[in-house]
Amino acid sequence: MTAPDTPWWDPGRHADRRPLLLARNRIRSAIRAWFEARGFTEADPAALAVSPGNEAHLHAFATEAVAPDGTARRLYLHTSPEFALKKLLAAGEERLFAFAHVWRNRERGALHAPEFTMLEWYRAAAPYETLMEDCAALLALAARAAGAGTLRFRDRSCDPFAPPERLTLAEALARHAGLDLLATIRPDGTTDAALLAEAARSAGLAIRAGDGWSDILSRLLVTFVEPNLGLGRPTILDRYPAAEAALARRAPDDPRLAERFELYACGVELANGFGELTDPAEQRGRFEAEMDEMARVHGTRYPIDEDFLAALARMPPASGIALGFDRLVMLATGAPRIDDVLWAPPP
Repeated sequence: MTAPDTPWWDPGRHADRRPLLLARNRIRSAIRAWFEARGFTEADPAALAVSPGNEAHLHAFATEAVAPDGTARRLYLHTSPEFALKKLLAAGEERLFAFAHVWRNRERGALHAPEFTMLEWYRAAAPYETLMEDCAALLALAARAAGAGTLRFRDRSCDPFAPPERLTLAEALARHAGLDLLATIRPDGTTDAALLAEAARSAGLAIRAGDGWSDILSRLLVTFVEPNLGLGRPTILDRYPAAEAALARRAPDDPRLAERFELYACGVELANGFGELTDPAEQRGRFEAEMDEMARVHGTRYPIDEDFLAALARMPPASGIALGFDRLVMLATGAPRIDDVLWAPPP
C-alpha cells in the first residue's frame, strides 16, 4: 500500500484505489437501472443557482457571473439539486432522480468532501414512508453490486439485507441520552433552549455560551445518538422536530414534528428524506428563520430563490430524499475515507 499522503494520481496510489472506483461505477450503474425500471426519469440540473439553499448550517461556494456587457451577478454552487428538481415536479414530472455534483464549504474529513455526489430522488403523490422502502432496497443493491455481504466503516458493520430499525428522534434521545426531547418543544413547534440545555447537562453534555436549541440538539445527536445507529442493521431515524426540518411538511398528528427521517448504517448518516412542504408562505417563513439564525451565528445569509417559491405553489404533494452517494460507496467497499472512492478528489 502507498503512503496516505501520496498524490491520488500516483500510479501506485491509483492502483490501490482502482478496485474501489470500479465498484463505484458498478453501484452507480445498478442504481440507475433500478430507478429506470421503476419509471423514474433522470435529470441533470445545473450547478449554478441564485441561492445555494437556506439552511443555517450549510455553507456555500460563491462565484460571480459576468455578462457580455461587463455587469456582474453573484451566483452560488448549489449545496443540493433540490430546488431545481422541485421546479421540475412543478413542471409536470412525477418521478425524478439525479446524480448531482454538489458543493459545501467548511466541510472536509473522512466522511466529508467540499465537492461530492448527491443521489436525489422524488416521488409525486407518494407518502414519505415509500422512501424508506427505497432506501432499504438501495442498500442491498449497492452491497450486491460491490460484491459485499456487509457494510463497513472502520470497526462498525451493518447487514444491508436486514430490515431497517425505525425509531423516532425523541425515542433515540430517550434511549441513548436519557432525556425527553418533546418536553422542550412548545405546542406550536417553537423550542425552549433553556429546558434542553438543562436536560443536556444532566446527560453529561457541556453547554457553551451562545448555544441555541438547535446547537444543543446537534451536539446531543453527534455525542450520544449517531454512534449507536445502524449497527448490525440499518436505522431509520424518524419524525424530526419541525424546527429541524426547514423543507418538510409537519406531521399531521403532531405539529411539533415533521415528516423528516435520516438513514444510518455503521453509525454514518447516509440519507435525509422528507414529506415535502409545498406551502410557499410557510416555506418563506422557515427560510427567513434559518437565515436569521445563520446571520446570528455566522454573520452571513443567502438570498431566497423567489422562482423556487413561485414553483412551490404549483408543485404536487411529493416525497423526496438526498443520499450521499460517495458515503454509500465507502460502506459497500469498506473504504476508510471519502477521498478513496472519488475518481479525482478535490484539492
